[in-house]
Amino acid sequence: MTEHPSLQPYVDAWTHSIDAIAELVQPLVHSEWNRRTECPGWSVRDVLSHIIGVETELLGDPRPIHTLPRDLYHVTDESTRHMEVQVDVRRHHTAAEMTSELEYTVIRRNRQLRNEKRAPDAKVRSVLPGGGEITLETLLRLRAFDVWVHEQDMRRALRTPGNLDSAAAYIARDILVHGLPKVVAKRAGAPNNCAVVFDVHGPLEFMRTVRVDAEGNASVNSSPSLGPAVTFTLDWETYLRLACGRVKPEAVRDRVKIEGDEELAQAILANFAVTP
Repeated sequence: MTEHPSLQPYVDAWTHSIDAIAELVQPLVHSEWNRRTECPGWSVRDVLSHIIGVETELLGDPRPIHTLPRDLYHVTDESTRHMEVQVDVRRHHTAAEMTSELEYTVIRRNRQLRNEKRAPDAKVRSVLPGGGEITLETLLRLRAFDVWVHEQDMRRALRTPGNLDSAAAYIARDILVHGLPKVVAKRAGAPNNCAVVFDVHGPLEFMRTVRVDAEGNASVNSSPSLGPAVTFTLDWETYLRLACGRVKPEAVRDRVKIEGDEELAQAILANFAVTP
């Protein structure tokens, strides 16, 4: 247990997901490690390398000194270049090396988290490109989110579904829903005094309404709307894939039901991704 109980749900969610990943990769054969995921340019091995790399940085390990190849098409800016170093440095590691490093990293991180004495609002260094400081609570919430999203990336690539309703899935839902007002009002340019409904079904069910007021400010809550401008009905996994930028709207057209203003709906879908 951490010293502050409010942090424990994030630690537990992270632990559940990273343990699930360890179980998922343990029996993989060579070809499965190289399966392409929906993360551009990344295989199952690469996604795991990314997870390990971030966690080792949180442990205080130095970043590798490594020069990236010039032919990585998915490395397009400083942010992706920063993230790619921890991935590329492990591209030729064996399966045994990968699983052993994951196991050792998880043991070390569990020990670190058990001994965590800082308050939830303590400022810590962000592991995102560009650095900066965030609160410890935000960091742990984002780690639970990131590891679970990547667990799902790997599960889809390996055709091994699961944990779409785990504790981390609810954390992910709240983070992704938080970005809806910006998607609807700012990016898609929804008109003032309108509402957009998202009706999500599947292992994790919820309904959220984004309301744009007379000044163009948007908010989101769980209350229904009478006569919304648009209603989206889709399953949770499709929502996740769209919101995390894993798939283009046209690729899942048959999994998204739209009622209402078609032009606004397409603008929202085109700007739906709230994560890099």
